[in-house]
Amino acid sequence: MHLADLPDDLRADVEFAVSAARSAGERAMSLRASGRWKDAMLADVGDQAADGFLQGLVLGRHPDDGILSEETADTSARLSKRRVWIIDPLDGTREYSQLRSDFAVHVALVIDDRPALAAVALPAQERVIWGVCIPGRACAGLEGPGELSTGAQPTPARARIAVSRSHTPSWMPRFSELLHGELVHSGSVGNKVALLLLGAADVYAHRRGLKEWDTCAPEIVARSLGWSVTRLSGDEQRYNQPDPRIDEFLCCRPADRDRVFAALRDAGVV
Repeated sequence: MHLADLPDDLRADVEFAVSAARSAGERAMSLRASGRWKDAMLADVGDQAADGFLQGLVLGRHPDDGILSEETADTSARLSKRRVWIIDPLDGTREYSQLRSDFAVHVALVIDDRPALAAVALPAQERVIWGVCIPGRACAGLEGPGELSTGAQPTPARARIAVSRSHTPSWMPRFSELLHGELVHSGSVGNKVALLLLGAADVYAHRRGLKEWDTCAPEIVARSLGWSVTRLSGDEQRYNQPDPRIDEFLCCRPADRDRVFAALRDAGVV
């Protein structure tokens, strides 16, 4: 779907999320291209620049909405808000600072603590994936190269499993074996989920360490395309919670859920 085809009551918020994520990513890319900073310093500069830009956009355009961002001190003020923007200004700062392409910018909106709409920008790939997962109003689009893969498309006999490029959990080899799978290494949660949505992977499972800003936007765009997104137990994620720790995340095709849950159990993950 094209942004121009969205219903009027959704278009403004989706266009805002897409523009914000894209523009923050372009600024981060410009800073990286300048060559003025390297390694950890580049990561810090990029993170803070993208966060400041996104905070300014939200506060300027939606002053009555709440904000939860990785790079800004959290407060309880967002808990009383009906609309809350959940932001990760640079998901994959290590990849960003290492001049890799597998990092992302996340801009998501939750309404009444339920995932609503989001954009995941992949700045170094010149892509933005956006989606709306409001029940009965699901739609999605891609700006940039490639085609989107829906959750209804078949999984290959040898499932491709997205996994961190920097560390492989001890349970992952057994999990992969049970699924007759192969590992696809990548940085950043947003980029791993994008691998599924762009047809380059089939399953992504994570057990520990994630926060709301890591998962909210990727979950929304995946669900908007008919993918199943849950905790490893099969329960739904909850957002705009007092403690933003999420930890668990599972994205797969609905048709694969039972065998993925069985593999998780047999691998001792749950």
